[in-house]
Amino acid sequence: MIRSWLFVPADSERKLVKGGESGADALILDLEDSVAASRRPVARGMVVDYLTAHTSRRPQLWVRINPLDTEGLTDAAAVVRAAPDGLVVPKVNGPDDLLRLSHWLDALEARDGLPAGNIKLLAVATETAAAVLRLSDYARVAVPRLAALTWGAEDLPADIGASTNQDAAGGYALTYRFARSACLLAAVAAKVQPIDTLEVDFRDEAALHAACADGRRQGFTGKIAIHPAQVAAINAGFRPTAEEVAHARRIVAAFDAAPGIGTVGLGGKMIDMPHLRQAQRVLAADAAFQD
Repeated sequence: MIRSWLFVPADSERKLVKGGESGADALILDLEDSVAASRRPVARGMVVDYLTAHTSRRPQLWVRINPLDTEGLTDAAAVVRAAPDGLVVPKVNGPDDLLRLSHWLDALEARDGLPAGNIKLLAVATETAAAVLRLSDYARVAVPRLAALTWGAEDLPADIGASTNQDAAGGYALTYRFARSACLLAAVAAKVQPIDTLEVDFRDEAALHAACADGRRQGFTGKIAIHPAQVAAINAGFRPTAEEVAHARRIVAAFDAAPGIGTVGLGGKMIDMPHLRQAQRVLAADAAFQD
């Protein structure tokens, strides 16, 4: 499980170094928004060099390609030979787009002698109105390479003609809260990680901590970072607390002590199977983050 996904401009050697030192669970070497079109050929070469030089994959190394209807295939064809852990795919309109990319990857992996299916996908699944309306498709259409879904509130306003993504109080407007919830549900239905979107103001530590706490309460298991300074808060925010782990252990122990029983008493409350499943998820998440 990956908590922190740090975007790093792929054409900046200095930022690549800083990203590798950030403590992020995964780096996203970005070939899209943070790289000027004229610099993309150079950036692709730098991505290949970086991937080739960092084979231990701690952190994991992912590459954000350009949209599939622009330079996405060119990006993928250039970087797959260096075996990234995965590709981050922007402007995805639904699982059919990802299946098309998967077919490309099948051919590229065969070309480069790589194990079939090893390169996974993280889809940015809410950047167009059509994409938001198709989120339920992920529950019906299997994409074997899909590892995670995330959402974004920056591109969608332009697609729908909105002047802002905020409401009068300064929070996300209803459309974007709906997109967030729908992305969460789509990821869970597809049995992949739901990843919360970024916080634009990397200097606002209080807002970041609050966003991480809210995201984990809602069911997200990780978050996008746009600056190394955000990584530590995200890593801490998406790891169960000691109190949560202790409570989960008590729930599991109570059921272990009463095999075959669907409901047990604990601390004056009745605990049933949904509580047990949640406790098991908490313990699994804690075990995954023993770093």
